Amino acid sequence: MYSAEFDYYRAKSVAEAASLLRKHKNSRLLAGGHSLLPAMRLRLASPSALIDIGGIQALAGIKAKGQSLEIGALATHGEIAASAAVRKVCPILAEAAGEIGDVQVRNRGTIGGSLAHADPGADYPTVLLALDATLSAAGQKGKRQIPVEKFFRDIFTTALKAGELLTSVRLTGYGAGTGGCYLKHRHPASSFAVVGVAAIVEVEDGKCQSVRVAVGGATSCPIRATAAEKSLTGQRPDAGSIASAASKIADAITEPIGDLYASGEYRRHLATVLARRALTTAVAKARS
Repeated sequence: MYSAEFDYYRAKSVAEAASLLRKHKNSRLLAGGHSLLPAMRLRLASPSALIDIGGIQALAGIKAKGQSLEIGALATHGEIAASAAVRKVCPILAEAAGEIGDVQVRNRGTIGGSLAHADPGADYPTVLLALDATLSAAGQKGKRQIPVEKFFRDIFTTALKAGELLTSVRLTGYGAGTGGCYLKHRHPASSFAVVGVAAIVEVEDGKCQSVRVAVGGATSCPIRATAAEKSLTGQRPDAGSIASAASKIADAITEPIGDLYASGEYRRHLATVLARRALTTAVAKARS
C-alpha cells in the first residue's frame, strides 16, 4: 500500500525544524523513519508534511565528560551500542541498544525517534527511566529539560508540545561497585520487548546501597518498581532477598497491557521472572 500524498522539507537547523513544525500543523519529523514510514504505508498515519531532520549536525554525536553523557537525538542505535564512551560510563545503555531490532534497524534508527514515538515495547524508555535520565527539547519558545519520568504520558504520547523536538538525552553513568542489566522477552516478529526490565544495583560492604528497577512493555508507559527497590535496599543481595524483591514487581503493574501475543497476566509473570534475573546479573556485575 502507498502512503497518502505529503510535502517534504529538509530542515538545516533545529530552529528551522521547529518553525516548520509550527507552520505545518499536521506535519511529522523524519529521522530514521523505521516506525513512521511503515505507519504511513498502512495509512495509520497521514501527515501533511514530513520534516527531515537527518542532516542537522547539532542533533548528532555522543559527548562524555567524566560520568556524564550527552547523546544527540540523531545518534543511531548502532552508534550507541558501539560507543566506547557509552560502554565505559553506562554499559547497560550500550547493551540495550545492541539488542534493538536487527542490523538494518540499528544502523538507521535513532534514540530521539524511538523516545518521541513512545512505543510501550521500546527498549530505551525502560533503561533511561532506571538511569534517571533527562531529555532536552527545543521549540520556537526556547529550550527546556524534561525528566524522563515525566516524559511518557501514554501509548505513543509524550510531554512534547506542539512545535517541539527532542535534541538530546543527558544522564549520569555508574562506575565500580555498581552493576546494570537490561533483559527483555523479545517479540519474535518485531523484536520489541513484550516485557523489558532494567536493574541497576550499587553494592557496598556486601549490602545494596542503591537499587533502581524499571519495567517496560507491560504497561502503556514504563514504570519504576519502587516497592521492589525498597525491599532490596540495605539487604545482602542473596537469592532469597532478590526473589523477595522480584515478587513485588507484579503489584506495581496495576493496568497491564494484553494482546493476542501475551495477556496482561502473562506480562506480569514475565516481569517478575525477568526482574529476578536482571537483579541477579546486576549484583554479579557490581561485585566483579
